Formats: sequence, structure tokens, C-alpha cells
Amino acid sequence: MSQSNDKIGVLVMSYGTPKSMDDIESYYTHIRRGNPPTPELLAELKGRYEAIVGGVFPLRENTDGQVAGLQDKLEQLAPGKFVCYQGLKHASPYIEDGVEAMAADGIKRAVGIVLAPHYSSMSVGGYLKRAKAKAEERGIELAGVESYHLHPKLIEALTERVRNGLAKLDRTSGGATPVKVLFSAHSLPAKINELGDPYERQLLETSEAVAGRAGVKDWQFTWQSAGRTKEPWLGPDILETLEKLSAEGYKGVLVAPVGFVSDHLEVLYDLDIEAKQAAADLGMALERIEMLNRDPLYMETLAESVEEAAATLKA
Repeated sequence: MSQSNDKIGVLVMSYGTPKSMDDIESYYTHIRRGNPPTPELLAELKGRYEAIVGGVFPLRENTDGQVAGLQDKLEQLAPGKFVCYQGLKHASPYIEDGVEAMAADGIKRAVGIVLAPHYSSMSVGGYLKRAKAKAEERGIELAGVESYHLHPKLIEALTERVRNGLAKLDRTSGGATPVKVLFSAHSLPAKINELGDPYERQLLETSEAVAGRAGVKDWQFTWQSAGRTKEPWLGPDILETLEKLSAEGYKGVLVAPVGFVSDHLEVLYDLDIEAKQAAADLGMALERIEMLNRDPLYMETLAESVEEAAATLKA
């Protein structure tokens, strides 16, 4: 039987990624609600992972590192007060596993936070719903961080990356002009806007704040990585946007995927390989900003958001 623990648990949640090439099929079967990918789709998916990792699989390390970085930052801000646990949507340890681990350690109060700054009922909302349901079952009070998309330190970190990205694009393109900054995020089914979901609005707010602070006047928002379903997804997709920019005479593009916080398939393949090749075929140079990963400002954003949510818990 576990002993009572006065520490506040922090359930750090994210989408998850396969642990190895061998786990790709089971991972996508979970995403597809128990329906395995067709042999053709599985071969394509494995090809994408092979292209970015070459059989070595560092993607999970990014999330592990962010959880460890948040634990370190929380320990600096409030020694001995918080202890972090990990919960993934589509891979082990699942969200429910993270809550179970807290319960086993005697945690009675907790904060749930997602490694995604922008709220949608289909993303962050779904994570928190699962976490709260399991926490209630296990007698844990859990407060959720719904979004932190305008946290000053997040905006500062992204602004620095846009400035550095523009300098890199200027070097690699030989000073090509004109240049467009494209802010991007993972597309979701378009029906979310009919439900009054704040996802798109929050992404535009982040983009506007970063562009303003970086002094970027020529920018727009675009979507990427839409799912392959019959229903319409939010658009335009970045590949369509690149074609339009080429037709308008643009010679350089900096992609700022502000909806993502670490290096993974949607960044390393969809942008670094697919979008970059599409831009090259159109006669444009394309670079992207560095991802946040364990950036100290991002860790502080998370830690301060956790502290703020923890203040709402019962003493």
C-alpha cells in the first residue's frame, strides 16, 4: 500500500511516438483505433521514419528530455514541491499509466500539462479529459493547464528562433528576396471551427505576437500534416501555400512551426524533407526555425504554468 505523499504530481502529456522501427505498426494501429494500417500505408510510414532517423530512433528522447528539463526547472523554482510523471496519448506509458504511477506513489494532488501550447478540444482537451477521469477514479485532485500560447517566455523563445532563422535563410539562399515567414501547426478536422474551438485563434495570436516582436511584417499562417480521412481538414496546406507564394514571386521561405515544440516526424519529414523539396522544385529556398526541445525559456514557460495551476489546488 502506498504512503501519503505531500508532493504535487505533474503529469506531462504528449502525443507519443514509436520507440523503434518495430513499434511503428502497433503505434499507428492505436492511432487508428485498433485498425492496422494497410501494408501500403505501413510501408510509406516506415519509409518516412527511415528517412529521418535511419533506423536509429531518437524521437522519444526529445519528450523524455523535456520531462526531465521541466523537473529540473520546477526543482529550482520550488525545491521538493513537484514530481513529474509522463503520460502519452498513443504510446506507453499512456496517460492513464502516468496517473496510476502517481497513485502508486501516494500523490493526492496533481497538475496536468500538455507539450502543446494551444488548446483544442480534439487535442489538449482530450488529454486532460482522460487524465481527469483516471485521477478522479484514483482519488487524485487534478488541475489542468489548458494553454500557454501567449506566455511571455514562450514568445521570447520563438522570437529568437525566427530572427536566427531569417539570418540563416539569408546565408543559405545568398540573400534571396522577397522572403515570407510561414507560421504553421498541425491541421485538425475543419469541424472544430463550427464548435467554437479556440485552436486556430490561439495559433494566430501566437504568430502575431512573435511576428510583431521579431519585426516581421511579411508573414502568414498555414497548416500542415493533415490526416488522411474523408472529412475536410483545416487549410490551406503548406504545400499549396508554397505554390501560391512561388506564383507571387517569393524566393525564400522561413517556416516557423509554432504548433510544435520538439523535433519529430511532422517537422523532420513533413517540413525538412517534403516541404523543402517542394520549395526547391518551385525555385524557392526554404529553412525552418529550430524547435524548442529543452530550451530554458520553454522549460520556464512550462514550470510557471504548472505553478499557476497548482495554486488552484486545495491545500
